[in-house]
Amino acid sequence: MPELDEGLLDDADRLAAADPSSVLRALAGAGAQVRRARELVEDSPASRWDAADRPRAVVVAARGGATVVAGALEALAGQRAAVPVVARTGAALPAWVGALDLVVAVSLSGRAEATVALAAEAGRRGARLLTVGAAGSPLETVCAIARGVHVPLPEPGREATSAPTSRTALWSLLTPALCVTSALGVLAPLGEGSPAEALDEVAAALDAEAEACRPGSESFVNPAKALALDLAADLPVVLGDGDLAGVAARRAASVLARTARIPAVHGRLPDDAGDLVATFGGPFAAAAEDELFEDPFLDGPSRSRLRLVMLREATTGPSSAVLRLAERSGVRTTDVVADAPGPLARFAQLVARTDFAAAYLALATGLDPGTSPHVAELRDVLG
Repeated sequence: MPELDEGLLDDADRLAAADPSSVLRALAGAGAQVRRARELVEDSPASRWDAADRPRAVVVAARGGATVVAGALEALAGQRAAVPVVARTGAALPAWVGALDLVVAVSLSGRAEATVALAAEAGRRGARLLTVGAAGSPLETVCAIARGVHVPLPEPGREATSAPTSRTALWSLLTPALCVTSALGVLAPLGEGSPAEALDEVAAALDAEAEACRPGSESFVNPAKALALDLAADLPVVLGDGDLAGVAARRAASVLARTARIPAVHGRLPDDAGDLVATFGGPFAAAAEDELFEDPFLDGPSRSRLRLVMLREATTGPSSAVLRLAERSGVRTTDVVADAPGPLARFAQLVARTDFAAAYLALATGLDPGTSPHVAELRDVLG
């Protein structure tokens, strides 16, 4: 169980001093990322694409933290998409991809080898290519050779103290892909209004979440700080109710690992309900009344227990039944319900909440949420 400095969470000055990479500031700028990325797309040749250019299929290539882009597009497409949307995380392009298809390759640095290789193969096959990543990167070079369209990511502001990561620049990566695939008529409707209105809702939802989760907000009213405290002593099981919430759950498990160094299990309803509910009868789900007899001086610190974190858009359906079963089984629960107006905005709300919570949990346990030395070492070993 990590040692938690709860006092730090309610001291904005100490939080700022403990966050040398300015992760909280970067997360607070997610709404601005959406607006700036839309401007970059409008300034690129991709702004001239429309439904008349709709491809036969779309392949979305991403690796590491950027895989949430592929997962979100695949989930948004669902069964109502006009054409198939396929996510790829490796370097192999499906054999059927050809000149009638669109390949979207996303890499924050523009140097992810698998993504660059897939983009290069798409170019050799004559597929239309859209790339999103750093300007002057190998990904942009490959895109130019293939006569595709590259959307360069905005440079960090002068106030930034470290380079952005896929955990803090998600919406810079996802927004261009959303703009282009929506313009091509690939995705199902993103809400009641136009795609532009849906992205306005996303930016507004991210701004509202940043305000609610700001460092100066005290723990008892700050939903991200409250979630961080819930997760501090427990083993998180993050379950998303539905396709988009399932992507948010996978993202939450990733940021808990990368940002707070906390392992987490994730799943999506209804497919993964059985596997996760089975753990409610295991050794990490002791009955709540057992805690009444625990003496921290004689028995030592309480052992970690399961904490079910439910990410959902509605308070009805299978998620409610799973929450009731968890509570009857003595499993602690945290219910995170998104209430933004559109499905994409609700997804943004769930992602932002868990992003902030992971950052606060890292800071309260003495960790820099912007760096991961072991991941850096692994990257050096693997080249």
